[in-house]
Amino acid sequence: MIGQAFSQLWQTTGLVGFMAAGGLGNLVMILVGLVLLYLAIKKGFEPLLLIPIGFGCILANIPFAYIAGIDPTSAAGDAGFIKILYDMGIKTGLFPILIFMGVGAMTDFGPLIANPKTLLLGAAAQLGIFFALIGALVLSFLPGINFDLHAAASIGIIGGADGPTAIYVTSRLAPDLLGSIAVAAYSYMALVPIIQPPIMRLLTTKKERLIKMEQLRPVSKVEKIFFPISVLTICAILLPSATPLVGSLMFGNLAKECGVVNRLSDTMQNALMNIVTIFLGLSVGSKMQADQFLNFNTLGILALGLIAFAFGTAAGVLIAKLMNKLDPKHPVNPLIGSAGVSAVPMAARVSSKVGQEANPHNFLLMHAMGPNVAGVLGSAVAAGVLLAVVPYMEPLVNGLRPALAVFM
Repeated sequence: MIGQAFSQLWQTTGLVGFMAAGGLGNLVMILVGLVLLYLAIKKGFEPLLLIPIGFGCILANIPFAYIAGIDPTSAAGDAGFIKILYDMGIKTGLFPILIFMGVGAMTDFGPLIANPKTLLLGAAAQLGIFFALIGALVLSFLPGINFDLHAAASIGIIGGADGPTAIYVTSRLAPDLLGSIAVAAYSYMALVPIIQPPIMRLLTTKKERLIKMEQLRPVSKVEKIFFPISVLTICAILLPSATPLVGSLMFGNLAKECGVVNRLSDTMQNALMNIVTIFLGLSVGSKMQADQFLNFNTLGILALGLIAFAFGTAAGVLIAKLMNKLDPKHPVNPLIGSAGVSAVPMAARVSSKVGQEANPHNFLLMHAMGPNVAGVLGSAVAAGVLLAVVPYMEPLVNGLRPALAVFM
């Protein structure tokens, strides 16, 4: 009896789990989780998200712990605590919506209201989403890679550089890819200071980087209150599928700007945002299980995510240059176009920093915040478009696959 007890104890240890089939993959993913923790702690790359994501990845890959799944040894089929969080907040789309509420409460749309044409820069940066979507469909013809239209749309949304939006769309269209898409989205958001500057310098001349923009006009409180209400109204009429994200964003912003519910606004900005960030990060990290993550699809997602992000940055800069050609009397520094990728406020800071490298007295931060917050709206609208269109386009794309395969 004692021997059987010790044998049973040995069979339930993590050492046996790592030596079993698939155990090496779990070990690799635990190392990936440790790398994410290193980048967050040592390098300061999005620590608020990478730390819970990295730790969730480690927890999900511990053999026999069943933290992110169903315990098969339990007669009742007990679920691990992270699986409960995932089912409650990611499957339902609740966590991204609550995150957007907090983002809205922290966002000042004043620069966008003062200079409405920067909305075009935020919209231009979303072109990376559709570029990556097409790229994913092309890659799906390669052996070992399997992306349908739902997966391609989820991959494309990485180009918006908006983690909650990427999670929301993926949870609706391709939940099995959530781990790799979320990691790609947040990784590239964290790497904004590394990825964007070379693209910005390549596409602009020194003369363009020296452009000084006119000081923004003051924005009244009435305008700031009217803005979220008008945006929600337009969204509800034209694109109801984007209303969950846009609506929560505008609710948070209205609570901030109206000035009569400061306690609610403060809760959304701090307590609610922090709690949901913890739960969302752990839930996303739990989907980085070895059997779901270590495959050619993940490599394709990481590559396409980088391409989408770079293309979105370039599109924003090039549209800004085009605006200067069309309206030379009111020039726009093309550097602020890169801020349209929605990584708030990091992308705006990078635009300002690159501008100050050319001229230390050129302060672009407030100007860059216009396309930056426009990018938040743009990514939410793009998400609404994909959610509305993709389910109906899938049969058409599948019908064209045989014909397209001939040319691949």
